[in-house]
Amino acid sequence: MADAPANGIWEKCPACGEINYRKLLERRLYVCPRCGHHLRITVEQRLLVLVDRGSFRERDGDVRAADPLAFRDRVPYPTRLAAARSATGHTEAVVSGTARIGGHPAAVGIFDFSFLGGSMGTAVGERLTRLIEHAAERRLPLVVVSASGGARMQEGIFSLLQMAKVTAALARLRARRVPFVSVLTDPTTGGVAASLALLGDVNLAEPGALIGFAGPRVIEQTIHQKLPAEFQRAEFVLEHGMIDRIVPRGELRATVGRLLDLLAGPAVAPRRRLRRAR
Repeated sequence: MADAPANGIWEKCPACGEINYRKLLERRLYVCPRCGHHLRITVEQRLLVLVDRGSFRERDGDVRAADPLAFRDRVPYPTRLAAARSATGHTEAVVSGTARIGGHPAAVGIFDFSFLGGSMGTAVGERLTRLIEHAAERRLPLVVVSASGGARMQEGIFSLLQMAKVTAALARLRARRVPFVSVLTDPTTGGVAASLALLGDVNLAEPGALIGFAGPRVIEQTIHQKLPAEFQRAEFVLEHGMIDRIVPRGELRATVGRLLDLLAGPAVAPRRRLRRAR
């Protein structure tokens, strides 16, 4: 299923097959009213769900991927990048910036799964590292929403190096005692799960999200065994202690806001200028 719900009047739930009126899905934050499945949503829709309205300011949008390996398959890598940029309206697979959540100023990163599967290459790693360093410098709590298939194969070892780069930046953030709240959505796998998404001070997940390193089909083919039906889903991962809580989409902003109350202190209302008495 594509990340952004398709255009048109009706939308089919990929979990139960229910045909839903798209306006109803919008009102329900793209959660199926029949089975509760959380459909994948766009970065713009995620911002509406997570941050205080109108507060997001993007950073580092000019950081873009190159083609260090001159990678070629059926479609040249630069052509794939251009197509992804045209289809999503974004220049890379993560959008980063600052915003307020429940009144708290925060550094926010949101993965876009529809941009080459939310894969992490050099530009994604650089954007995330700059965001983390900004959070450390300004002592802003960090909130990252992950949706990724892992490292970007078209950049080879350069993409794998981003795992170490981002992990090191998070270690420096933790040394400064700045909180990091990680939100895992469907899917969060591969290098992003290994290097970023599961390293939060608090790890939250949406219901039913696929979370893990290798996908279940790869594991089954490797070990030649059938896995449990709900293997690597958020509920299974919570039961086995890898995440802290499952949060329905409609409760995400309030939940993150309460966590920031605890981890970063109460939000301070912006000061209003007082008019001088004449």
